[in-house]
Amino acid sequence: MAASALITLREGLEAALIIGIILAYLKRTGNGDRSSAVWTGTVAALLLSVLAGGAIFLTAGEFTGRAEELFEGTAMLTAAGVLTYMIFWMRRQAINIRAHLVAQVDSALAAGSRVALALLAFVAVGREGIETALFMFAAVKTSGAGPATTGGLLGVTIAAVLGYLLYRGTYRMNLRAFFNVTSALLLLFAAGLLAHGIHEFHEAGLIPPVIEQLWDINWLLPESSTVGSFLKALFGYNGNPSLVEVLAWAGYLGLIGWAYFRPATAKELRPQRANA
Repeated sequence: MAASALITLREGLEAALIIGIILAYLKRTGNGDRSSAVWTGTVAALLLSVLAGGAIFLTAGEFTGRAEELFEGTAMLTAAGVLTYMIFWMRRQAINIRAHLVAQVDSALAAGSRVALALLAFVAVGREGIETALFMFAAVKTSGAGPATTGGLLGVTIAAVLGYLLYRGTYRMNLRAFFNVTSALLLLFAAGLLAHGIHEFHEAGLIPPVIEQLWDINWLLPESSTVGSFLKALFGYNGNPSLVEVLAWAGYLGLIGWAYFRPATAKELRPQRANA
């Protein structure tokens, strides 16, 4: 539940911020009557996301045995990769996303194209929605359909409320702190997805475990316990991991965590000052 709530909160707030920036700019420039095109693109993107999610789950249901393990392992590794890309993409775009969106809106207004405005919203929300569908599949496989669905709906609801309040200017959130904290949690989640995907490939006989059980602490913290289930869903906890799973989990966090949180270089800071 916690993992799916975190995913939909983060993805939902990103989409809400983008739509809020577009709508606020249209209103400020006296083009509020064009807002309907933005909402059309948003609704179309949400429908596409639901269809994409349904397709992923229906496809998974067609597989059994080794094919199912291979499919789930591939989906887990893909989700980890996409999640990692999304975290770094948002860090790069956070500095100038408003200016970039305003430029695109200006182009659409200059052309008098409602379709361009709708497409702008469709692409922005659709990207977040399809990513969420993939991440929700991974969350369901680690925490179960019921808790994942509940958490997902909770995250979307909070994101929608926060997005509206930010748009109305009645709530001031430190977005940098929010994205840094959620990025740290999502990196842990991605590391868990990576380890879980490798575990599925162990089951399918595709990747050898080298050492099948590096340790076994299920007697102390069973995966089926309340705490164990929470840690498994959010961080990919495994009470008896293989050597390859541990190396992949630790290596991912060490390398990707350093790349994300390391101090920015002078070269990286120059464009930021230019856009400030």
